[in-house]
Amino acid sequence: MQRYLAIDIGASSGRHIVGWMENGELKTEEVFRFPNGVSEKDGHLVWDMEALLRYVKEGISKARERFDDLVSLSVDTWGVDYVLLKGDEEVWPCYAYRDSRTEKVIPHVHEKVPFETLYAHTGIQFQPFNTVYQLCADLEAGRLEGVTDFLMVPCYLMYKLCGVKAHEYTNATTGGLVSAKTGEYDQELIKGLGLPLNLFPKLSQPGTVLGEYEGLKVVLCATHDTGSAVEGIPMEGNQPYISSGTWSLFGVKTDKALTDDASREANYSNEGGVGYNRYQKNIMGMWLVNRLRDELCPGKPFGEIVAEAQEKHFDELVDADDPIFLAPASMKEAFDSLLPHPPKCPMGYFRCAYRSLAQSYKKALEDLEKNTGKTYDRVYIVGGGAKNTYLNALTEEATGKKVVALPIEATAVGNLLIQMKASL
Repeated sequence: MQRYLAIDIGASSGRHIVGWMENGELKTEEVFRFPNGVSEKDGHLVWDMEALLRYVKEGISKARERFDDLVSLSVDTWGVDYVLLKGDEEVWPCYAYRDSRTEKVIPHVHEKVPFETLYAHTGIQFQPFNTVYQLCADLEAGRLEGVTDFLMVPCYLMYKLCGVKAHEYTNATTGGLVSAKTGEYDQELIKGLGLPLNLFPKLSQPGTVLGEYEGLKVVLCATHDTGSAVEGIPMEGNQPYISSGTWSLFGVKTDKALTDDASREANYSNEGGVGYNRYQKNIMGMWLVNRLRDELCPGKPFGEIVAEAQEKHFDELVDADDPIFLAPASMKEAFDSLLPHPPKCPMGYFRCAYRSLAQSYKKALEDLEKNTGKTYDRVYIVGGGAKNTYLNALTEEATGKKVVALPIEATAVGNLLIQMKASL
């Protein structure tokens, strides 16, 4: 029997999941789980990449101890962030996307290349943490001097395993520098921004075998976790999806990118899929309630939080996508600043967060149907948020669509399926 190892790393944790086909059915087993999170260093938010690499290797060892018939592995993570390299030497730190270092640079970028032009070329929604702004911040800070490569986080981790540097297509598209027409880095934009052309090689597609690590093939999956998650959804037909985690990624598969004015104004992205375009947008997601819990009731089980939030009668709403929620010192104070009458008890904040997220999903769906010219009858939800029956019910009520909640490790499933196809 052939087994495969998916290493799926999110903003708060990572997991190693082994998968194999048995009687035509995909079987999975989690063999290792580890913590992740941003840390503060010199006033900036950064990732501890050295710790992540240690966890990745430790999990591989655990998987090999459990199964002696592993044939390949692949790593997926969040998008936009990267490691700079001078040859084989890292340029630390690896900044986290919630860091504020791009704020002063964004106007300079748009002076060189207006956002309307950026969007027309790449179809990527505006987010202050997009790779394009981060690289331009590095350029202005002099961090790119002598740099030979930048590798997105999952490709960096796989490079450290097998020694091969690659730029995988789905994750590269998250950064705002890949042409929506050609599917390769947009040389015209890169020149216009003054970024070094040598940092942007030809992109590699999911399924590419990079090399080996201790006898296991190292394979590119859709290394942007949402790209793999969409591959892992057992969907009937083509319907909208929500990959619900720290972020909620709301979107649908399309044959080609939609880079028109309406899509730009709705802040929709066009990100790479495995043979299709992912027309989607970032919504703030479980980050809101995770941070509220850390602040208001640390360690309280989410089951209890959800049950109590349902019983409260606080019905004010906020714009869940307000930039104030990106990295506030206090999530409670962020809510307070937007609410005319803040709730008097902690559970009111959670109720407000869940109800506001459902309204964001409603608005995203309305824009999606208008811009694609299609109507849909259901919404698939995967990821950790799919287990939240209260939010699922609110989403169904707000959108008027049937919600199909699949509390599965969709990202790991997609990662595994791509590896299996690559081995045929």
